[in-house]
Amino acid sequence: MSMEKKHEVKTSVKDENLIEKRREQMIRAAVTLFKEKGFHRATTREIAKEAGFSIGTLYEYIRTKEDVLYLVCDSIYNEVHNRLSQINAENGTIGDLKTAIRHYYGVIDDMSDEFVVMYQESKSLPKGALEYVLTKELEMVKIFHKIITGCIQAGELGLTDAQAQLYAHTLVVQGQMWAFRRWALRKEYTIEQFTELQMELLLHGMK
Repeated sequence: MSMEKKHEVKTSVKDENLIEKRREQMIRAAVTLFKEKGFHRATTREIAKEAGFSIGTLYEYIRTKEDVLYLVCDSIYNEVHNRLSQINAENGTIGDLKTAIRHYYGVIDDMSDEFVVMYQESKSLPKGALEYVLTKELEMVKIFHKIITGCIQAGELGLTDAQAQLYAHTLVVQGQMWAFRRWALRKEYTIEQFTELQMELLLHGMK
């Protein structure tokens, strides 16, 4: 299967608004249960109950428990894309890079549980869905790589191609630390402080 092909979650419902509403309820319920019990111990019946509807209703919108996990992962990438789409990645300014980082780290703060569940449980996805999720992960890196490359071309950063690629990965992973180590970090920092300190560290290293 091509990594570019979007995994499709089948539904028997035709109303797009209702599909979106019900799947948002499923995502919230699944994140709560997957975080508490793990993917394999949580059941679709429990997800339906947590979401507030019957198991029969659940199966009108998804076919398997893996479908729900896929929806959790995809919801992260959709939110990242929505927040970063307003930025012109080719502007080539440090200001745009900082804005992109703040937006991305803001998504991580808002969706910390989803990020943790995604990285702990995505290995349980079927091959096609996992390939799609990994592709979307790399697309987030590409957004930052494109902005960094614009800064290089504008003379605002002096980096090699290899450095630009690695720093793009670093930006993505540094932000995700807020989700994985929040038990410690939130005792010391706000998300704003964390973001500014991470940018200071990375940009100082780039200069």
